[in-house]
Amino acid sequence: MPLPAYLTTAEAAEYLRLKERKVYDLVSQGVIPCVRVTGKLLFPRQRIDLWLMNHLEGDDAVSSPIPPVLAGSQDPLLEWALKESNAELALLCQGSGDGVQRLVDGRAMLAGMHIWHADSQNYNDPDTLGLSGMRDLVLIRWAKRQQGLLLATDNPHGLERLGDIARPGIRVAHRQPDAGVSHLLQSLLTQHRIDARQLTWAPHPSLSEDDLALAIRQGEADIGIGIEAAARRQGLAFIPLQQEHFDLAMRRRHYFESAIQHLLAFARSARFRQRAETLGGYDISELGKVVYNA
Repeated sequence: MPLPAYLTTAEAAEYLRLKERKVYDLVSQGVIPCVRVTGKLLFPRQRIDLWLMNHLEGDDAVSSPIPPVLAGSQDPLLEWALKESNAELALLCQGSGDGVQRLVDGRAMLAGMHIWHADSQNYNDPDTLGLSGMRDLVLIRWAKRQQGLLLATDNPHGLERLGDIARPGIRVAHRQPDAGVSHLLQSLLTQHRIDARQLTWAPHPSLSEDDLALAIRQGEADIGIGIEAAARRQGLAFIPLQQEHFDLAMRRRHYFESAIQHLLAFARSARFRQRAETLGGYDISELGKVVYNA
């Protein structure tokens, strides 16, 4: 019988051939990936397998070549910098959650993410994301970005605040469920006691920041949450809500790859700083800062 995706403490102990007491010790030391659900410990089996692979001895467990791919969330400044820096990284931006999974599976060299954790009131926490099993995980700050409400330029419905999305007939643009902004939207709806089931959602999810802004510009939706840079690119009105952290996740050894070093070197140039200012909504004062080092 196949094992479940999430193991109980007893199942994890049996899977690892350890005593339950040892599993609890590993949890208290913060070295084994787990989550708490209503006080109960659960162990994501896929993350446990990754944790085991990272602790193999006498084996080149991670010898398979990692494709030079930047996965995760789309960012206009990052997208431009990749092209201009000749970093030779392919883009595969299908949302922060997808980027996390591709990084874990070895299908991407780095992943861009901006996932809001309402419980801890912070962004991109490795433990919450199930990345604590990556013993060589590094998070590099890319930028702080302004997230807010995107509206048609003339704002024909007179929308002024988040609560206005609950008005009858207001069509709400949205991203795929594992996109970073979807986590923020759900948190804001809960905070404002808005029932998502009562909203009029656009018929199809937008798969990038630019796609969401374009949907509003083309009249397919009346409002959505996205970044200021995307609003400016499409000539939309913008009402700021929250500053977010956009970070790049990678394995420590990949930080020294020429592709990533080319990208970070270019990001220190005057031309890059000018582009960030032109796009709008960016604070790059912490760009390149190591915000997590396993």
